[in-house]
Amino acid sequence: MDKNIESTRQLKVAKEIQKVMAEIIRSKGMAAFGGALVSVSGVKVSPDLSVAKVYVSIFPSDKAEAVMAVLEENNKALRGELGHQMGKQLRIVPEIIFYLDSSLDYVEHIEELLKK
Repeated sequence: MDKNIESTRQLKVAKEIQKVMAEIIRSKGMAAFGGALVSVSGVKVSPDLSVAKVYVSIFPSDKAEAVMAVLEENNKALRGELGHQMGKQLRIVPEIIFYLDSSLDYVEHIEELLKK
């Protein structure tokens, strides 16, 4: 029974982090990411809420490597911003790990295959 409460909390925190992180990234503007469109497609939070895996979709996908480098470079600043905006809800601001969400590429690939 305890696990349900914990996972519900994880889901709520993950959803809130996704919302706030998406807003932070959007506020930086496309110029900060070399003209690429960056969106937060999902967030998974560890059971102790100390680590947040942030999944980002990047369009066009050929800019993915450069954008991921920018996100990694600015990880501390982004985490600080997240802490600033979520400080009231969280005791500890989770460590952020960015992952590339390649589901858009997968969809594109399937569409290409269907055209043949």
